[in-house]
Amino acid sequence: MNKADLISAVAAEAGLSKVDAKKAVEAFVSTVTKALQEGDKVSLIGFGTFSVAERSARTGINPSTKATITIPAKKVTKFKPGAELADAIK
Repeated sequence: MNKADLISAVAAEAGLSKVDAKKAVEAFVSTVTKALQEGDKVSLIGFGTFSVAERSARTGINPSTKATITIPAKKVTKFKPGAELADAIK
């Protein structure tokens, strides 16, 4: 499912126009993004939790040249599904 499919599904499920559903989906994505940029966690009870974690710097190997490279530290987004979502997809 891509963004356009999601917008169509939200419009059908909520009885909204596609324009209103698009605004809702974009507002949700924007709000979650801003919260994660500020270092907050976003918890949706029953659905899951979005959070940011630090991945430390490490060494790796370039598979084509077998040379050792340094992979820099970075922040990564994590999602932990809630119990209801995990049960629904079993």
